[in-house]
Amino acid sequence: MRYVAGLDGGGTKTAVTVADERGRPIHTFVSGAINYNGQDEESIRLSFQTIMAEIAKACGGLAHCAQICIGAAGVSNPAVQERLTANVRDCGYEGGLLITGDHETALCGALDSPVGMILIAGTGSICFGRNDGGSTHRTGGCGYLIDDEGSGYSIGRDLLSAVAKAGDGRIQPTVITELVYARLGMSSVRELIGFAHDKHTNKKDIAALAPLLTEACDSGDSAAQAIVKRSAASLLELVVPVAEKLAMQDGRLVLAGSVLLKNAYVRDAFETLLKREYPSMPCVAAPDDASGGAVRMALLELA
Repeated sequence: MRYVAGLDGGGTKTAVTVADERGRPIHTFVSGAINYNGQDEESIRLSFQTIMAEIAKACGGLAHCAQICIGAAGVSNPAVQERLTANVRDCGYEGGLLITGDHETALCGALDSPVGMILIAGTGSICFGRNDGGSTHRTGGCGYLIDDEGSGYSIGRDLLSAVAKAGDGRIQPTVITELVYARLGMSSVRELIGFAHDKHTNKKDIAALAPLLTEACDSGDSAAQAIVKRSAASLLELVVPVAEKLAMQDGRLVLAGSVLLKNAYVRDAFETLLKREYPSMPCVAAPDDASGGAVRMALLELA
């Protein structure tokens, strides 16, 4: 029996599904992140060692795994594919290997088809589409330093910014201050500045604050509502060029990532804007992870 493995390498974790050659899952697990745009080399190396060892255990040895598909955030960086490949091969795997963007595996996982559009707002943000003619277009996904509006990182940064602005009087007092201080165990803007600029603080740490937006919105906080509006508008901005360039104004749009799937305020605001722009564009929620889509792509490669 031959096996395949699909990896959904997001910004904060990697979901893995191992399946037999008929596509029946035999093992699923979660491991550390493998995103070179947010992780250091050593942590990624260790994550791959853990992942490949678990795949080997599920398959009865790596030699029985005929194809692996990795859908990873950050693969638009030209050097990333080479480094991911090197990590896999260094673990002793010699079978087929396909490395693609996590937006493609997520789309395939949600629709059972590579045709459609997907908007991901997790740690980062990106929109990707493929039409019936095979043409593709993507927007966003350029990394947190220059992009990722509407993402968990962007929301976390906006929350920190709101605390700083409220602290010096640029905006009215906000419940965000209390929520952020409680989460981080701090009590002053000075401490907040130290946290934000500490070399050990990474994008995951900032994105981890994003769920606080829901609590702030529950209280009717105006600063939180403003963040929701900006985030929703930024996400719509990602969708429009994809829909227009691919002539998919009535195509299906998959919504994925923790911001869109877990923050009802952002999702509702986004869907309101989307309905206004594209009244006939249906939205469907993506599955919990895209490793199933990666398995489907691995099976296609195997065939």
